[in-house]
Amino acid sequence: VYKIGGIGTVPVGRVETGVIKPGMVVTFAPTGLSTEVKSVEMHHESLPQAVPGDNVGFNVKNVSVKDLKRGYVCSDSKSDPATGCSSFKAQVIILNHPGEIHAGYAPVLDCHTAHIACKFKELLVKIDRRTGKTVEETPKMIKSGDAAMVNMIPSKPMCVESFTAYPPLGRFAVRDMRQTVAVGVIKSVEKKDTEGKATKSAQKAAKK
Repeated sequence: VYKIGGIGTVPVGRVETGVIKPGMVVTFAPTGLSTEVKSVEMHHESLPQAVPGDNVGFNVKNVSVKDLKRGYVCSDSKSDPATGCSSFKAQVIILNHPGEIHAGYAPVLDCHTAHIACKFKELLVKIDRRTGKTVEETPKMIKSGDAAMVNMIPSKPMCVESFTAYPPLGRFAVRDMRQTVAVGVIKSVEKKDTEGKATKSAQKAAKK
């Protein structure tokens, strides 16, 4: 997120799904702040709209740089806006971990641009990586080479989605001891209702 003198706050990011265009009212997750997009730029040129894969800067009104952080997700307020989550269920494959992983393990997850510690709250089932069949219910622990369904809780507000709904927001890497110890795919998300505030420009644009 950059602050550009004379223009205002310009968050920068990559469009993952859908489009972003001027005049749209967007919501930032996980805080729920909504505002109007004033302009969209790529390589210093104004765009009528940006599509997936575009790295864009977009100008938002009445939003301070302090309101936004890396890892926040911006989405269309009118069409299934992204929200924070209280927990999520994921299929995790342990690639490289020297010991045993038990419930309570809290490594850092890298998901889209978010970098947040998440706790393995429950190990639900251990599954066969090839067939996807359940091998063991509520396993005591998992280790390198295992795949499991895990219930996870983020330590800070975090915005993720199920892989089937929004693939780029539904994949993650598990980092610990300076390496990737596991990878995961999110199956379902327990959404959190956040009453976010709408800026004046969002309220005006909504009336149009």
